[in-house]
Amino acid sequence: MGAEHKQFRRLGGHMMQKTVGAEYEKVFSKKDIFALAFGAMIGWGWVVLTGSWIQTAGALGAILAFLIGGAMVIFVGLAYAELTAALPESGGISVFTERALGWNASFFASWSIILGYVSVVAFEAVAFPAVLEYFLGDGYLQGYLYSIKGYDVYATWVAVGVSSSIVIAITNYFGGKSVAFLQGGATLLITVVGLALFGGSSLHGSFTNMAPLFNNGVGGVFAVAVMTPFMFMGFDVIPQAASEMNVPHKNIGKIMILSVVMAVVWYVVIVLSTARALNAEGIARAGLVTADAMVAVFGGSSLAGKVLILAGLGGIVTSWNAFFMGGSRAIAAMAQKKMLPPALGYIHPKHNTPTNAIILIGVVTTLAPLFGKSMMTWLVNAGSFTVVIAYFMVVASFLKLRINEPGLNRPYNVGNWKFVGVVALMMTCLMIVMCLPGFPAALSWPYEWGIILGWFLLGGMLYLLATVGEYNSRKKMLIRTR
Repeated sequence: MGAEHKQFRRLGGHMMQKTVGAEYEKVFSKKDIFALAFGAMIGWGWVVLTGSWIQTAGALGAILAFLIGGAMVIFVGLAYAELTAALPESGGISVFTERALGWNASFFASWSIILGYVSVVAFEAVAFPAVLEYFLGDGYLQGYLYSIKGYDVYATWVAVGVSSSIVIAITNYFGGKSVAFLQGGATLLITVVGLALFGGSSLHGSFTNMAPLFNNGVGGVFAVAVMTPFMFMGFDVIPQAASEMNVPHKNIGKIMILSVVMAVVWYVVIVLSTARALNAEGIARAGLVTADAMVAVFGGSSLAGKVLILAGLGGIVTSWNAFFMGGSRAIAAMAQKKMLPPALGYIHPKHNTPTNAIILIGVVTTLAPLFGKSMMTWLVNAGSFTVVIAYFMVVASFLKLRINEPGLNRPYNVGNWKFVGVVALMMTCLMIVMCLPGFPAALSWPYEWGIILGWFLLGGMLYLLATVGEYNSRKKMLIRTR
């Protein structure tokens, strides 16, 4: 196609027309934006993984790991905050990277972060019925179907996952107001229960329970630190829905940074509270560590543990909801740029939502419970790796636009931008390297690397279909006008 194709692509690259002429509705307030990002970041992981973090790195080591990971995310978040305020269009990362790095880089970065979003959505469809095992007991597991990698899959378990995923899809289908209402309520529930755990451990916990403070030396700290980007993933859904926010552009950046800082505080407090509540032996013995910690600090009340698990269910809803929204907007933005088939960019004229993109993610979510827990673990690990790659490209875009477009209107202006950008670039590089073969968080072959390769193979095929179709369409249009 040569130079002519490149010319067509440049002409079409900035065209963000909605397929049916509909526009996103501005429905998100400051409170909604904060709940969307903070709720996505605190999610469900703290309920099931806190014990593993403490065992891997020790109580103080796990806290240090989250401070390291949080520092990286804050620096990356500053770049995001400036770019989102300067370029407040739905699609976020696709807008930033195309303007700074070009069309192909924009596709790669956008497709990378979408795998992260979709992996979380799929994981939550499995996590939700899994949580009910702790809440209701094994009695609700009825109708054995088959086993996958040692995990038994039951009909009732699948039914819960499928039906709940449909509810989340429908909520997103009917628009941002429904999402905001659900997100706000669930985030409030998690926050109240988390504060109760902190208060109980402050009164009835003990610093002596935190021994040993470090496990496995520096390696233990980094083994937990490389997990933190996935835990903090969520603030980046804000740029995906920037066109739907009814707040000044400068405030979007401030809210984003506040949500990241609060998430760092949240994880540190949860690790500290759990470690004060249970000693090493108690953590090793616990079935669900944070729930057992809640029971311990509230006088052995099993009700307290169930309340915490209920908050965990709320965490599933907040992250599920936020990443469903972020993923659907990112897919729609790519389709509107002709990077993916145009049908995926359809915006519903009544509900003002990218309905075809929502349906696509909804189908993946609905099928996810059929594959058992092992598949979801692989998907989450692969997704977290590609998200860090996307963060690296956002930071590179931040630096390049600062150099090439110093006059760009930046309602949220990051001070010491060179220092912020270079540190963020170095920290994202470190996280990427740590996932490569031979390093502590190396991804597994063929499962996790296979998912990544398969995802980009699918993306490449859709990209070719979209760009070839756009090329032919523009070529016919030019012929008719000559």
